[in-house]
Amino acid sequence: MTSLPPRLIAFHTKGADRYGVISDAGIVDLTEDFRASYKGLKEVIEAGAIPKLLEAAEGRTPDFTEEEVTFLIPVANPEKLICVGVNFPDRNAEYKDGSKEAGRPSLFIRFPRSFTGHGQNLVRPPESEQLDYEGEVTIVIGKPGRRIPREEAYDHIAALTLCNEGTIRDWVRHAKFNVTQGKNWDNTGAIGPWLVPFNDAAQLDDIALETRVNGEVRQQDRTGRMMYDFRYIVSYVSTFTTLVPGDVIVCGTPTGAGARFDPPIWLKPGDVIEVEAEGIGILRNGVEDEA
Repeated sequence: MTSLPPRLIAFHTKGADRYGVISDAGIVDLTEDFRASYKGLKEVIEAGAIPKLLEAAEGRTPDFTEEEVTFLIPVANPEKLICVGVNFPDRNAEYKDGSKEAGRPSLFIRFPRSFTGHGQNLVRPPESEQLDYEGEVTIVIGKPGRRIPREEAYDHIAALTLCNEGTIRDWVRHAKFNVTQGKNWDNTGAIGPWLVPFNDAAQLDDIALETRVNGEVRQQDRTGRMMYDFRYIVSYVSTFTTLVPGDVIVCGTPTGAGARFDPPIWLKPGDVIEVEAEGIGILRNGVEDEA
């Protein structure tokens, strides 16, 4: 993986949740510097203070290495966590249900508790063995807006991260029209590892996205092939709901999830899943059974 610019991280160490800036040199803990103003990264985003934190970390000696902390999902308490389904070419055909591609994106909601951080294990519940992976680029809103014009959409994005939008497949079929049950089991997905500040369209418009399981490439595509691009997603979602700072939008996965193999290949304890995107990094998680 190529070197990444400094980025924001939420983490746990020495009995407390903390935040700061991570670079190749390590992690600069800024919690005490800014705790009076910003409880966490959501409040940093709300205040438009990402540049302030990056500046405060410049020249500082790192306080921790990655190995000394537990990664948390970057925004622990978003008002909204919205996911886009069926957003890459050929994804609709994977369902083999004879339906035509929709003219608008499929959307659903996830709860923050259904995600864990980078380096943590996804949890397979005893009710189902059908734990699956979905690697996705994820945007975090930085500026509020309603009915945002497409040409202004990028002005409302504060940062980028990654998601393994883990799914319990048989539970998404418990009802005719919704997938909520299969998408919200505790700790079945992951978000992270960090927040990459968003500054330029080149960070999103056509970047490579890849998911690997135990080193085997399972999903591989480019965001330039998305049916509903990032600008459209922001504009469309903001039509029916006001987007606010800290909102998280998970923007769709390529073909190749485990459910689409014949026979399906479900995740099992001991597996390692890596989601990688150019300029954002690698989100890595293992798998364990629920205790």
